[in-house]
Amino acid sequence: PAMSGLYTEVRGSGPTLALLHGWGLILRVWDGLAAALGERFRVVTVDLPGHGRSDWLPERSSLTAQAQQVHEAVMAIDESYSLVGWSLGGQIALRLAAAGGPGDVHSGLAAAAIERLVLIAATPRLSAAPDWPHGAPPQQLEAQAMELRTDYRRTVSDFLELQVRGSAGGAAALAQLRSALFAHGEARPPTLARGLELLRDTDLRPLLGGIAQPALVIAGQYDRVTHPAASRALAEALPHARYVEIRRAAHAPFLSHLPQVSALLTEFLAEFPAEAAAESRAEP
Repeated sequence: PAMSGLYTEVRGSGPTLALLHGWGLILRVWDGLAAALGERFRVVTVDLPGHGRSDWLPERSSLTAQAQQVHEAVMAIDESYSLVGWSLGGQIALRLAAAGGPGDVHSGLAAAAIERLVLIAATPRLSAAPDWPHGAPPQQLEAQAMELRTDYRRTVSDFLELQVRGSAGGAAALAQLRSALFAHGEARPPTLARGLELLRDTDLRPLLGGIAQPALVIAGQYDRVTHPAASRALAEALPHARYVEIRRAAHAPFLSHLPQVSALLTEFLAEFPAEAAAESRAEP
């Protein structure tokens, strides 16, 4: 829709499920998963702001403002939905799920009708800190920002390689990442630079206790971008979360281990809400 300026694609039918990609990528990265889930769900894939075919509005570039744009785009398709967020997309998904909850003061972010949350290779904080040993050294993020200014295509290419390093089926996953990236317009340098700033500065830990939705947190055993320990800590801090670590996967388990991830999501998203399950058991 014109209001948010975000490019979306819709396929399948059933409950609405929105998929949010990671830094530097575009919605094409979801093609395999969207095809696998399209028989059970109405799958909405979104190009995040400034990625692929979505406009970049510098004045709406904070994590909260980007989350609001995503919500506007999905709300134009359905009023309630579940969210799958990968990497940076996971931070946007967490930001949206926390909207209007305790701890979310003055953000002005409309409370979204989000039913369930799936977080893949996600972390509430990418940078390491004295009380957060599961993050990347800040100097590593700073070096990446410097490289971005000199040769952004190479920086993105190196990052793609890092995402599959150590993964079973890594070469095939890397080929999929590369073809996804160049399918219909990559991310622009200002978007990439702002994305790195957000990843360096964002700390969503204070909001996690207020996220009431059932959540499934999926990590890759050999992820070099988001440590599995960060995803595990995320799952422990969310009130209603389950943690699953995929053996021999890295940062993109939905590419390298598609059947497994698709089955996990289908099972999790199809579960009864707790109240409905209790009611159905009470009937004679």
